[in-house]
Amino acid sequence: MPATVTRFAPSPTGRLHLGHAYAAKVAHDQARRDSGRFLLRFEDIDHTRVKSEFYEAIEEDLRWLGFEWDGPALRQSERTAAYSAALEDLRRLGVAYPCFCTRREIEEEVARMVSAPHGPEGALYPGTCRRLSENERNTRLAAGQQPAWRLDAPKAAAITGELSFTDSRHGRIAVNPGLLGDVVLARKDIGTSYHLAVVVDDAFQQVTLVTRGEDLLPSTHVHRILQALLRFPEPLYLHHELVTDEKGVRLAKRHDALSIRSLREAGASPADVVARLA
Repeated sequence: MPATVTRFAPSPTGRLHLGHAYAAKVAHDQARRDSGRFLLRFEDIDHTRVKSEFYEAIEEDLRWLGFEWDGPALRQSERTAAYSAALEDLRRLGVAYPCFCTRREIEEEVARMVSAPHGPEGALYPGTCRRLSENERNTRLAAGQQPAWRLDAPKAAAITGELSFTDSRHGRIAVNPGLLGDVVLARKDIGTSYHLAVVVDDAFQQVTLVTRGEDLLPSTHVHRILQALLRFPEPLYLHHELVTDEKGVRLAKRHDALSIRSLREAGASPADVVARLA
């Protein structure tokens, strides 16, 4: 069996909090238990939210906690060519289409529908631009309209057939191609999306075990489809529980009192924080 390869992939848009630390611990411990590799990846494709000082701050907090990673950290912002190539492959397969809708237009279309499709994250894209003819698409592109690109979920499912993935907590799960609908593969402003970038990078870094919060379990249905379409290996998954505050609300960057930096400044030791995570 090949050695386990995991990754921790924070966004440099704020300081690490206990939820991040727990995600890092799970990935780190899984890799070290199997004498494998623990990788660090910065999900920094959204340049509108990234702040340069948080790259170093995240690395400093991880080292303070005792979570050393293998090799240099990967930055998604330096891999735009790889995402463009993957998108082009999906376009050639006929499973990616241009979407010219604005957010307001989508909301208005959903509001007009008698029974709008919904998923675990709310209303799904109603497929407006999927129904455009090739001539209509070309006319809009020729006019200089910049589109986002979406996954044609029904067509993708027809190509891949039935799929599934294995999660160590939930077992073997059948993929539901329509769970999140026609997700965005490439935003207009950054040329890719979380869904496409994470699949491309997991394959590139040869990640064998994807560990992340259970809130991302629905996204794995999309990722498994993209892996099959792009002929990438299928990793194993571990969608772990989320760290919450005293009210049961998932921790976010707004919980500064529970940031690793704040705990350090309050006198906590690395052992204190790790024990708190356990």
